[in-house]
Amino acid sequence: MRKPRDFDTELKALGHKARDLKSRKVQQLGELVIATGADTLTADELAGALIVLAETKDTKKMEAWARRGVAFFQNRPRRNAKASERDHDSAQTQPGGTQTPSGNTGPA
Repeated sequence: MRKPRDFDTELKALGHKARDLKSRKVQQLGELVIATGADTLTADELAGALIVLAETKDTKKMEAWARRGVAFFQNRPRRNAKASERDHDSAQTQPGGTQTPSGNTGPA
Protein backbone atom coordinates (compact mmCIF):
# COMPACT_ATOMS: atom_id res chain seq x y z
CA MET A 1 0.00 0.00 0.00
CA ARG A 2 1.24 3.48 -0.87
CA LYS A 3 2.08 5.98 1.76
CA PRO A 4 -0.44 8.86 1.80
CA ARG A 5 0.84 12.28 0.75
CA ASP A 6 1.29 14.90 3.40
CA PHE A 7 -0.35 17.85 1.66
CA ASP A 8 0.20 20.21 4.58
CA THR A 9 3.94 19.64 4.52
CA GLU A 10 4.07 19.98 0.73
CA LEU A 11 2.05 23.19 0.88
CA LYS A 12 4.32 24.58 3.58
CA ALA A 13 7.41 23.71 1.49
CA LEU A 14 5.88 25.43 -1.55
CA GLY A 15 5.19 28.51 0.58
CA HIS A 16 8.83 28.60 1.69
CA LYS A 17 9.99 28.19 -1.90
CA ALA A 18 7.71 31.04 -3.05
CA ARG A 19 9.04 33.32 -0.29
CA ASP A 20 12.62 32.46 -1.22
CA LEU A 21 11.96 33.21 -4.90
CA LYS A 22 10.31 36.53 -4.05
CA SER A 23 13.21 37.44 -1.78
CA ARG A 24 15.74 36.56 -4.49
CA LYS A 25 13.78 38.65 -7.03
CA VAL A 26 13.85 41.68 -4.73
CA GLN A 27 17.57 41.21 -4.06
CA GLN A 28 18.36 40.92 -7.77
CA LEU A 29 16.33 44.04 -8.52
CA GLY A 30 18.34 45.92 -5.90
CA GLU A 31 21.57 44.62 -7.39
CA LEU A 32 20.43 45.77 -10.82
CA VAL A 33 19.62 49.24 -9.52
CA ILE A 34 23.09 49.48 -8.02
CA ALA A 35 24.86 48.02 -11.07
CA THR A 36 23.21 50.51 -13.42
CA GLY A 37 24.04 53.45 -11.18
CA ALA A 38 20.36 54.19 -10.56
CA ASP A 39 20.99 54.06 -6.81
CA THR A 40 22.10 57.69 -7.05
CA LEU A 41 18.48 58.68 -7.79
CA THR A 42 16.07 59.41 -4.98
CA ALA A 43 13.35 56.85 -4.35
CA ASP A 44 10.77 59.27 -5.78
CA GLU A 45 12.79 59.80 -8.97
CA LEU A 46 13.40 56.10 -9.43
CA ALA A 47 9.74 55.26 -8.83
CA GLY A 48 8.64 57.95 -11.27
CA ALA A 49 11.03 56.71 -13.94
CA LEU A 50 9.85 53.12 -13.49
CA ILE A 51 6.21 54.19 -13.73
CA VAL A 52 6.91 56.00 -17.01
CA LEU A 53 8.74 52.93 -18.32
CA ALA A 54 5.89 50.62 -17.36
CA GLU A 55 3.30 52.90 -18.97
CA THR A 56 5.22 53.32 -22.24
CA LYS A 57 3.58 51.66 -25.22
CA ASP A 58 6.01 52.97 -27.87
CA THR A 59 7.54 49.78 -29.27
CA LYS A 60 10.50 51.60 -30.82
CA LYS A 61 11.49 53.01 -27.44
CA MET A 62 11.03 49.64 -25.78
CA GLU A 63 13.16 47.91 -28.43
CA ALA A 64 15.90 50.53 -27.98
CA TRP A 65 15.80 50.02 -24.21
CA ALA A 66 15.97 46.26 -24.71
CA ARG A 67 19.04 46.62 -26.95
CA ARG A 68 20.76 48.77 -24.32
CA GLY A 69 19.86 46.22 -21.67
CA VAL A 70 21.31 43.38 -23.71
CA ALA A 71 24.48 45.38 -24.27
CA PHE A 72 24.68 46.16 -20.55
CA PHE A 73 24.48 42.51 -19.56
CA GLN A 74 26.85 41.34 -22.29
CA ASN A 75 29.51 43.83 -21.23
CA ARG A 76 29.36 42.91 -17.54
CA PRO A 77 31.88 40.45 -16.13
CA ARG A 78 30.41 37.14 -15.07
CA ARG A 79 30.12 36.17 -11.40
CA ASN A 80 31.94 32.90 -11.92
CA ALA A 81 35.03 34.66 -13.30
CA LYS A 82 37.98 34.82 -10.95
CA ALA A 83 38.31 38.10 -9.04
CA SER A 84 41.58 38.93 -10.81
CA GLU A 85 39.94 38.38 -14.23
CA ARG A 86 36.98 40.61 -13.29
CA ASP A 87 39.28 43.41 -12.14
CA HIS A 88 41.37 43.10 -15.28
CA ASP A 89 38.31 43.08 -17.58
CA SER A 90 36.63 46.04 -15.90
CA ALA A 91 39.82 48.09 -16.05
CA GLN A 92 39.96 47.55 -19.82
CA THR A 93 36.29 48.26 -20.59
CA GLN A 94 35.58 51.22 -18.30
CA PRO A 95 37.64 54.12 -19.69
CA GLY A 96 36.01 54.46 -23.12
CA GLY A 97 33.17 51.99 -23.04
CA THR A 98 30.60 53.83 -20.96
CA GLN A 99 27.42 55.24 -22.42
CA THR A 100 25.76 58.49 -21.55
CA PRO A 101 22.00 58.59 -20.97
CA SER A 102 21.52 59.92 -24.51
CA GLY A 103 22.92 56.66 -25.87
CA ASN A 104 26.16 58.14 -27.21
CA THR A 105 29.39 56.54 -26.19
CA GLY A 106 31.71 58.47 -23.93
CA PRO A 107 35.05 59.89 -25.02
CA ALA A 108 37.58 57.25 -26.00
